[in-house]
Amino acid sequence: MLQPKRVKHRKVHRGNRRGQAQAGAVLAFGEFGLQALEAAWITSRQIEAARRAIVHHLKRGGKIWIRIFPDKSVTAKPAETRMGSGKGAPDHWVAVVRPGRIMFEVGGVREELAREALRLASHKLPIATRFTSRVEEATPVGGETQTPAVEVIGGGGE
Repeated sequence: MLQPKRVKHRKVHRGNRRGQAQAGAVLAFGEFGLQALEAAWITSRQIEAARRAIVHHLKRGGKIWIRIFPDKSVTAKPAETRMGSGKGAPDHWVAVVRPGRIMFEVGGVREELAREALRLASHKLPIATRFTSRVEEATPVGGETQTPAVEVIGGGGE
């Protein structure tokens, strides 16, 4: 699983999930990408499951870039523990993802293969995503200039 080697503070505030992605909203490495349409915390386990789905479908062909990293610790108290007595111990790590963020990029493969690999990866994630490529214009997620050829995949785990 992905997690930081060392951190300045073990326990962090929850923060908020409002707003669009400030950085990482355009393709930087590969030709195709998986873009978030919703805000969420993506756990290191979900990132690893999505990565494995992509690698399995591409059969070691092409190259994969993971553009998100779980650097926020989530704490949890043990089961059947009384309230109070401080904050719980760090339990797992999450990456804060906002709408517009490119989470995975794929390069060196055909579009059909990349589209299917990223579709399989999107099923491992708890948010709605869309497939994006360098050919399409880089439009903002909430923008009015969005092309009708964009395919929304995944709808969360509800």
